[in-house]
Amino acid sequence: MKYIIAIIGLLVVFGLAYLASNNRKQIKWKPIFLMIVIQVILSALLLNTTFGLVLIKGFAGVFSKLLEYAASGVSFVFGGLANKGEAPFFLTVLLPIVFISVLIGIFQYLKILPFIMKAIGLALSKVNGMGKLESYNAVASAIVGQSEVFITVKKQLGLLPANRLYTLCASAMSTVSMSIVGAYMTMIEPKYVVTALVINLFGGFIITSIINPYLVNPSEDILVIQDVQKQSFFEMLGEYIIDGFKVAVIVGAMLIGFVALIAGINNIFDLIFGISFQEILGYVFSPLAFIMGVPFSETVRAGGIMATKLVTNEFVAMMDLTKIQSSFSPRTLGIISVFLVSFANFSSIGIVAGAVKSLNEKQGNTVARFGLKLLYGATLVSVLSSVIVSVVL
Repeated sequence: MKYIIAIIGLLVVFGLAYLASNNRKQIKWKPIFLMIVIQVILSALLLNTTFGLVLIKGFAGVFSKLLEYAASGVSFVFGGLANKGEAPFFLTVLLPIVFISVLIGIFQYLKILPFIMKAIGLALSKVNGMGKLESYNAVASAIVGQSEVFITVKKQLGLLPANRLYTLCASAMSTVSMSIVGAYMTMIEPKYVVTALVINLFGGFIITSIINPYLVNPSEDILVIQDVQKQSFFEMLGEYIIDGFKVAVIVGAMLIGFVALIAGINNIFDLIFGISFQEILGYVFSPLAFIMGVPFSETVRAGGIMATKLVTNEFVAMMDLTKIQSSFSPRTLGIISVFLVSFANFSSIGIVAGAVKSLNEKQGNTVARFGLKLLYGATLVSVLSSVIVSVVL
């Protein structure tokens, strides 16, 4: 039965993407189906094999150790602030982002990350049928983040047509930054975080290949990576420490605003209609949850979590999921967890458009114009990843 629902889910996702396509004649189905097969194989490898278990345990162990190191710094500055036995979200989940950001900066400074991103991007371009720039951008987005990635391709931004710019922005919204992966792992199981990171890469290529197909002229298939301004090692450390703290504070501020707003709206709806706003959204999104493989009895609650992620952000949705995860079956928990690991939400439209606009105002305005279509495509990537995972769970 789960395979039938998965097939229906794939058809629905492909259908929704096809309806939004701007050039259906140029869709290349062969690499799309190849990438679907790769997604299934990778999901099965990571979730259902001993090798996958060892790989994920190793990955999670590294981040667990990094969070321990980060905790020592946080404790030094904020020790004694928390009540005994309590673990404040900002201190334990968000502030470790500062340390992870520093590590990313060090690997960038040593030219290790640029080499890895370029190498993986070039390999992916052989599979996805897209340009080198698009492939590099998808990998770089998953490592350095949805805003910072555009700095590395600054030289080419102003030269890109709208269709190629859409693909770059969709990749940035479909993945998540490595700097906050550790934070996710404190709220949902690491194996689902790792799996989503891997298969979202291919999912982004699949959906954009349908919604936004185009041919890249070989003479235009050029990858020019912007060199970071030369700094001393300690200048770089200071910059990345401050950047990491900014991310932690911004996420914290957004959580305060969104959680308070949702609580207020829920209360108003409950007083007027006798049902919370999130419950209403749960019913709206329940068909989507069902085609993702969520059992019918759990679709409304799952739909509410999905909707929360879309209208607020993934952190708020993950927090809500941790509160009710005991009411979900392991299968549903896995499917929803994978859905949550991406930047596909309304606030990301402004973040991506703002990042591009800061580098090229004209292109930033272009991104703002196709913002809703960008969110539509990135959300379909999350749905597709969940459908793929439902096959192997």
